[in-house]
Amino acid sequence: MNTWYEFLKDELESDYFKELIKKLKIEYQEKIIFPKYEDIFKAFRLCTIDNVKVVIIGQDPYHGENEATGLAFSVEDNIKTPPSLRNIFLELKNDLNIEKTNNSLDNWARQGVFLINSVLTVEKDKPGSHKMLNWERFTDYVIKVISEKKENIVFILLGNYAKSKKNLIDEKKHLIIETTHPSPFSVYRGFFGSKIFSKTNNYLKEKNKNTIDFSL
Repeated sequence: MNTWYEFLKDELESDYFKELIKKLKIEYQEKIIFPKYEDIFKAFRLCTIDNVKVVIIGQDPYHGENEATGLAFSVEDNIKTPPSLRNIFLELKNDLNIEKTNNSLDNWARQGVFLINSVLTVEKDKPGSHKMLNWERFTDYVIKVISEKKENIVFILLGNYAKSKKNLIDEKKHLIIETTHPSPFSVYRGFFGSKIFSKTNNYLKEKNKNTIDFSL
């Protein structure tokens, strides 16, 4: 069985990454940072590299109290559904007639949906505050590794920011689905009606892979 560490070892042991973690520890000591320190790499913990079938790229963790979980777009079940996540569930209902009854996307991750934010941490109430920490150098590398080492992965790029990562992905080996971001500002410009869920499962079926049960 392959592990993330095997594929990311050089990056994790590089000087810039060590510096990133050093700065991050200070941030956690001095400020309120999300998600919890132990959940920064939750996406990697729940979705092994061997199990990755789908990659959904987010930008920044939620910056409100108790929202960020370490998985892009996900919140805990006892937290009010954020607007973007609510719109994701509306598209799921319209596309596959599935009513998602809980907010947590942990079970999607366990089935092979890698929900990765480009920047893995954020200061409370300050969106984009950790962009300067060099997280994107690391997460861009992760996306490239998945593209190079895996085959027949569905990459879902929601919005212009995620679309800027397209150059990291080998289109000959993978399916790239592009649409607008599910936020209320852009959801009617393409996200509703994008059928990202049925397109994903149809592709996985074609490639003889287990489909994702998005109801979980």
